[in-house]
Amino acid sequence: MTVRARRSELATPASNEWMFAKAAASGADLVFLDLEDAVAPAQREAARGKAAAALRDLDWGRTVRAIRMNAVDTRWAHADVIEVVTQAREALDVIIVPKVRSARDVWWVDVLLTQLEEVLGLQKRIALEVLIEETEGLQNVAEITRASDRLEAVVFGAGDFSASQGARVDTNFDPVVDYPGDMWHYARARIVVAARAAGIDAIDAPFPAYRDPEAYRTACDRAAAMGYVGKWAIHPSQVGPANEAFAPTHDEIAHARKVVAAYREAEATGRGATGLDGMLVDAAHLRLADNITRRAELLGL
Repeated sequence: MTVRARRSELATPASNEWMFAKAAASGADLVFLDLEDAVAPAQREAARGKAAAALRDLDWGRTVRAIRMNAVDTRWAHADVIEVVTQAREALDVIIVPKVRSARDVWWVDVLLTQLEEVLGLQKRIALEVLIEETEGLQNVAEITRASDRLEAVVFGAGDFSASQGARVDTNFDPVVDYPGDMWHYARARIVVAARAAGIDAIDAPFPAYRDPEAYRTACDRAAAMGYVGKWAIHPSQVGPANEAFAPTHDEIAHARKVVAAYREAEATGRGATGLDGMLVDAAHLRLADNITRRAELLGL
């Protein structure tokens, strides 16, 4: 599995060609051209060619290029994969599969891609991300995250999940009453645990209130604290805050390196723990420090 930076995943409607260049230059770790909810049903077939041309022809730099297809139980799904992959070929890195309910949904896309890559003679495998936005999907998330070796990330889709659960929320998917704590903590926790157990990334939900950057940053920080590696952005202005929130700080990196050095020094003298700045440092701290240093290396920090 390819390990990629996913601090920010920017959504861009595949029918809106005038947005493509700005998305490519946004600095997002991943941009997906959306063939699903952001596109009117009457425009979805035409949007495929627009997405494929943009993936091929624009300069995306280091940004991961993706599409969000329509759900596997819709009439658009099969042609979304066939047409975009055939036209974009190696210019497409990732397909995001929405409204995944079971491992079978992932298997369907995996098999279709395997056949298509062989027919087209593609040299690069296309990866998958899946959206958990149905209660059935959350119930089956452990099986879903292990359904394919193409799968690199699982995304929490709070909007459709709210509808699937019958929740009473506002347009930012927040409860309409004074709810104690995070109403979606259970879903977020279950998703990140399943993702980590399967060795893949967890990405947090979109935040529709794009004119409230402070609230978005707070949401990023909370997701990062839980172990999510990134968050969806629905506007280019959200890319910078997400990139910052999901990257370790210079102080965190420096401290992690001190922890590793202190533990290795103790280990060399036959001790399994040591002290650093008045705190105990043991093997658990080494694992946490290793997470930070590996993430810093991935991001080039």
